[in-house]
This record gives sequence, structure tokens and C-alpha cells, in this order.
Amino acid sequence: MRSSPFAFAAICLLPLAACGGADPVANGANETVALPADANAAAKPKQPSPDGSPPDNAVAAAPAALGAPAAALPAFLLGRWGLTPADCTSTKGDAKGLLVIAADEIRFYESRAVPAGNVNTSSTSFSADFTFTGEGQSWKSFQTLQLQDKRLVRTTSGPMASYTYAKCS
Repeated sequence: MRSSPFAFAAICLLPLAACGGADPVANGANETVALPADANAAAKPKQPSPDGSPPDNAVAAAPAALGAPAAALPAFLLGRWGLTPADCTSTKGDAKGLLVIAADEIRFYESRAVPAGNVNTSSTSFSADFTFTGEGQSWKSFQTLQLQDKRLVRTTSGPMASYTYAKCS
């Protein structure tokens, strides 16, 4: 038996007709959302410092947009940590694996991070969302800092990676 093209079209359109109920969004609803003023300011390009260090306005942008740091880093993490022994002893400014942890921030070779929320802490670890600034850019990353056998293991997400540091003496 041969069917007509009209019958086929009617069968295909039948499910669409069944879904023709009331629209779940009110006609007067505002379907757009503006970014907060601070978020718009943080998105502006940052100017690099003449000496190549992270720009001053980049360092100020992260805490200003988020308010005060979410939590202080615990005392057992504070200090200077190196990926290699040379990171702890370099006097030439080339210690790319040096990590300096203060109560309110982590400093890397050319960037800095402040805790920004989602904080979890224990007697040997600290993890949180961190806001990073450096080299004229800002980004966020979840970081875990954990002491394991007198070494610091830093695990980061996006991309997932793990780094092991020794405490500088």
C-alpha cells in the first residue's frame, strides 16, 4: 500500500502539535542578565609593568572583584618551597620553580594566587578555588596543597597536574 506525502507530513507534525502548550517563560520576563560592575572592570585588559613583573592593576583586580580572600593559608604551608634545590638558592631571579606561600597568597615565578572560595582544610592539606593573576592575565584554578613526608604536593585542575616541592632552608 502506498502512502501519500500528506499523510507522512501529518504524522511528522503530530508530535509538534502536541507540544504546543503554554510557554513556560512569562511574556514580560527579562531574559538577559548584566555582569556585575566589578566583573566588567576585571575583564578590561591589563598593562604590563615596565620591569616585566605582573602588572599592578592585575594584582589588585582579583581581590577587588572577590572581596577579601576566602581563607588564610595554614601556618604549616607558609614559607619558600622549590621544585629543585637550585630554586631555593638562585640569586639571579631565575628560580622558575620557587613557590612562596604567605598567609594570604601564593607567589610563583611570574604570577600570584589568592584563595577565592570553596575552601577545604585539614591538619595536612588546604584546597580551594584560587584566583591567579600574572603576565597581564587573570584566571581561576582549583588547587590542593598537601604535606606528604615533609614535601609539599601541589595538585591543580584545568589542566590536571601535580608538582612536588621541598622546603627551602
